Amino acid sequence: MAFLERAPGISVADVPDAGEGAGLVLSTPALEFLGRLHRALDARRRELLAARAERARRFAAGARPDFLPETARVRADHWKVAGIPPALSCRRVEITGPTDRKMVINALNSGADGYMADFEDSNAPTWFNLVQGQRNLRDAARGTIAFEGQGKTYRLGTKIATLHVRPRGLHLEERHVLVDGQRVAGALFDFALHFFHNARELAARGLGPYYYLPKLESHLEARWWNEVFLAAQSDLGLARGTLRATVLIETLPAAFEMDEILFELREHCAALNAGRWDYIFSCIKKLGGDASFCLADRARVNMASPFLRAYALLLVRTCHRRGAFAMGGMSALIPIRDDPAANEKALAGVRADKAREAGDGFDGAWVAHPALVPVAMEEFRNVLGERPNQADRQREDVQVSARDLLDLRPEAPITEAGLRSNARVAIHYLGAWLTGNGCVPIDNLMEDAATAEISRSQLWQWIRSPRGVLEDGRKIDAALVRATCAAELARVLTEVPPEHATAYRRAEQVVVEMATAGDFPEFLTTRLYEEIEG
Repeated sequence: MAFLERAPGISVADVPDAGEGAGLVLSTPALEFLGRLHRALDARRRELLAARAERARRFAAGARPDFLPETARVRADHWKVAGIPPALSCRRVEITGPTDRKMVINALNSGADGYMADFEDSNAPTWFNLVQGQRNLRDAARGTIAFEGQGKTYRLGTKIATLHVRPRGLHLEERHVLVDGQRVAGALFDFALHFFHNARELAARGLGPYYYLPKLESHLEARWWNEVFLAAQSDLGLARGTLRATVLIETLPAAFEMDEILFELREHCAALNAGRWDYIFSCIKKLGGDASFCLADRARVNMASPFLRAYALLLVRTCHRRGAFAMGGMSALIPIRDDPAANEKALAGVRADKAREAGDGFDGAWVAHPALVPVAMEEFRNVLGERPNQADRQREDVQVSARDLLDLRPEAPITEAGLRSNARVAIHYLGAWLTGNGCVPIDNLMEDAATAEISRSQLWQWIRSPRGVLEDGRKIDAALVRATCAAELARVLTEVPPEHATAYRRAEQVVVEMATAGDFPEFLTTRLYEEIEG
């Protein structure tokens, strides 16, 4: 890949077409701002990633996560995060999705309180997607975004959702930008460009900017983000605390450091979010080599499962004790338009999920489709009435121990249908991701990288664990997984464009390789980032 120097020490890939407005997004001042953040903070990011790897080795050797003795005082002391801005006081329903132009408009117009524009798990990180996503959010921040398609014109309505932006996780790099010959972090690229172009505009209107932080594994990583925020605000002459962030608690280690994460970000943190799908994946990734632990079918692992129940209640108590909001998890359903009975059954499941979250004390939760916004909103209104949130509900009755967080059940059933579903979702999603689509409807659910990661990680765990046995008594082994993946690939190929068949065949090959590997491969997306189109 050829690079062109755009500022001293800063080069950008010479990609033929990053789309309309690329020159504005990738302006020299914006790239220089990114370069300053990279030079000041990237070395520490790499140290934190090395610490992650060392912690993973300890878990593989039999260690288990626990509450940190060295931060006991932080957990015991009385402190609160900075006051929540008015624009974030009501977050009963938030919709999430990638940053393509039509999606941004529809999500902002959806009737949800908030929209999380996603550069992470629901976005395939092609250069076109990343640059155009920044352009779309720049236009959205100014209210000028519009889209022409299918004979219609899409524009923002008079009442729109509050915008939040999720950059990529700390582990991902951006191959199209080099600073002093080194790739920048995807997290810094996504954050820096959005902040540079929009922070002053949004701050002037009392709308942030607001961010979601994904896949943190420790309070030290939260401290790093706080340093990023301080540096960015100082650089642009904005007051400390102008921006606010919501942290996704979606890794097992982070569940033991919720207080500490809030403490490190106390000037900038507004909420924690129960990122349930990535959390399940993280539990398997961190502890999946333990022969005594083996989760049941993905469909049977829900928020009533002991370890997820403990994690959710602890999150509510921690947030409200510290003056932050508690955001619930994702409902990934999409409407089943050709089967009204099945659609109503699925909607009943969404209602029950949101009623439980509201009843537990959450201040809001996520949906993946505009049709679910009124369903989720109704359940929160049933509990909150006209109150914007329930941060005054302290949940002092909740007492969660390390043992509760590690009560990793259910372990049964493991079914052939579950085995096939995992193979299908992993192959179908990864194949789509390789062609540039990171948000994929599969069997009436909107799947993203998190659910694909659960699917392939379960295949890996079922092979390795003595408890990875189907209901009919067959032990799941590498041969069975290979055969199942081959069968599901054949099915998927009948459903996708023929010109994309090569990508799906490559996806099946990688899913098999990762499922049958001796050591657990960290992320699907890092494995295949160099192969993604664009």
